[in-house]
Amino acid sequence: MTTKERIQIGFRSVAVLAVVVGLVATSLSPVVHAQAAQNAANTLKVTPVRTDIQINPGESKTVATTVSNLTGEPITIRPSSNDFVAGDEQGTPSLILDENQYAPSHSLKRFMGPLADVTIPANGTVSVDVVITVPADAQAGGYFGAVRFSPSTPDGGGQVNLSASVASIILLTVPGPVTEKLSLTDFTVQQNGRSNSLFFNGDNLEVTSRFTSESSIQLGPIGKISVKKGDAVVYESDFNNKTPRDVILPDSARRWNVPLDQVEGFGHYTVIATYTYGQNNQTIEATASFWVIPWYVIAIAGAILLLIIAAIIITLLIIRKRRKQTTRVNSNRSGLRL
Repeated sequence: MTTKERIQIGFRSVAVLAVVVGLVATSLSPVVHAQAAQNAANTLKVTPVRTDIQINPGESKTVATTVSNLTGEPITIRPSSNDFVAGDEQGTPSLILDENQYAPSHSLKRFMGPLADVTIPANGTVSVDVVITVPADAQAGGYFGAVRFSPSTPDGGGQVNLSASVASIILLTVPGPVTEKLSLTDFTVQQNGRSNSLFFNGDNLEVTSRFTSESSIQLGPIGKISVKKGDAVVYESDFNNKTPRDVILPDSARRWNVPLDQVEGFGHYTVIATYTYGQNNQTIEATASFWVIPWYVIAIAGAILLLIIAAIIITLLIIRKRRKQTTRVNSNRSGLRL
């Protein structure tokens, strides 16, 4: 029975995959620590961590990937091709490690040529060429996968000692008629992970944008986010304006959290966002409003309210007292009449 293993890979512009069996990578750099058969700590590094490529149906292209050995001992590595699917909404897909299994759709592994083991000298680098051939009848759209490099140490039984691995992800676009459709399903202001429309200070505020894709191709929306206090713009930020852009895989969802700065003091604020995506520059606009009411404002307002209530009570008591005095005087005057 085959076993499907999944591993998380970072899918942002600095994303890198670390497959760990027995050792968990704690660094966010594209360096992954591997335990060799002799229990020596071998370290691999791969560049680029992501490649975006376009290939026409019936054509082939080569993707060059460089793997570095940062140790003083030679390492034999085994390259392998893998598909992946969306794993969460933070852009962390799940790699399919079963060599006999493909992604249910948008499989790049089917287009990738065979790869052979290679030995990297001590403190050296090697270039591994990955040939991608798109069939003539391939549908236009997006395809994605990864080329993974793991230490290969065959023993007498021909088994492979896979301790850890690094990978470079590849996003392929096959040109032609495609479906490009994104929907903004959530646009809220949060503080420390909690959505609200009233906050007691402007610390740690961020706007969350959740997109769902019904597209046949990966899309990287860009945009502008502004914060207004009344009619004045107090903060502006570019959204996903980098190279390469973070993308949303077809038939999946992705969430971005953008910090909001310069939100200071009491007031009513409005967040305005405009997003653009696709070949035809389709746009999505969204707004969200919130109040910032500091505790000292609440305390002052509470004190003023108490003073107003006290003044009203005192006024009512005075009016009531005067009415009683007026009633007594009138009664006395009535008793003196003959």
